[in-house]
Amino acid sequence: MNSKYYIPARSAELPLVVDVTPESAGWAESSLRVVELDDSQTIELTTGRTEVMILPLVGGGRIECSGVGYELSPRASVFDGPADMVYLGIDQTFTLSGEGRFAICGARAARSFPNRRVAAADVAVELRGAGNCSRQVHNFGTATTFEADSLIACEVITPGGNWSSYPAHKHEENTDVETQLEEIYYFEIADSPAGTPGFGYHRVYGTPQRPIEVLEEVRSGDVVLVPHGYHGPSIAAPGHHMYYLNVMAGSGPNRAWLICDDPNHTWLRGSWEHQQVDPRLPMGSPSAQGV
Repeated sequence: MNSKYYIPARSAELPLVVDVTPESAGWAESSLRVVELDDSQTIELTTGRTEVMILPLVGGGRIECSGVGYELSPRASVFDGPADMVYLGIDQTFTLSGEGRFAICGARAARSFPNRRVAAADVAVELRGAGNCSRQVHNFGTATTFEADSLIACEVITPGGNWSSYPAHKHEENTDVETQLEEIYYFEIADSPAGTPGFGYHRVYGTPQRPIEVLEEVRSGDVVLVPHGYHGPSIAAPGHHMYYLNVMAGSGPNRAWLICDDPNHTWLRGSWEHQQVDPRLPMGSPSAQGV
């Protein structure tokens, strides 16, 4: 059921292939632009009142900002392990050059933090879940691993046939156990071994007080917006590994990822104690911490 919360691939004007702003999403904080550049192509952009984290999805490039250059080392694909990431604060102009596809994760910010680069080798890799709920998380921009004002971002790889973002969970209000976060899911799906294009599914559903109902078949380049409500599972079709980039920010005073499970699903976490992590993980990473 295509809804206003589903944005099909290549809905933006080149060199942008994704252009989600707070205004287009109908919310206040989170944004995502995905840029495709040919060899030697350069694009100039400004951060304005937004802090950004920039990383290559495929390919490599260079960022120039305030007379300083930052390299984004080449990545063969989103399934090839973590990527370099460059953080830029508010009120800056920068150029992005190179060849490939680049994600610019953004959030409205009130404070300015220093520009800096995180090398791929320094990105914390986490194995989450077990059995057919195993997934791999690249915590390049999460609240516990990287200092910023509002923006939270990470990458998730789900092997073909597995479920992730499960148990379904929500983060829609600021309480002692939950933080209000708008969330963007950007998907890429691996082809099958035979070379056929892949797909997956993603669900968002609400509470009686705040109803929302989204169930989308997703393919490479698609976006699903999560303004509120429980979200999950994200399901990778057998034979097709799923990648998604999560971009989050909220209105609360604390930058944190605090979630509440759907109480009908939270029992699942206990079942992981008796299962092994999917042996296909980690992908493209020499080591990872199991969680």
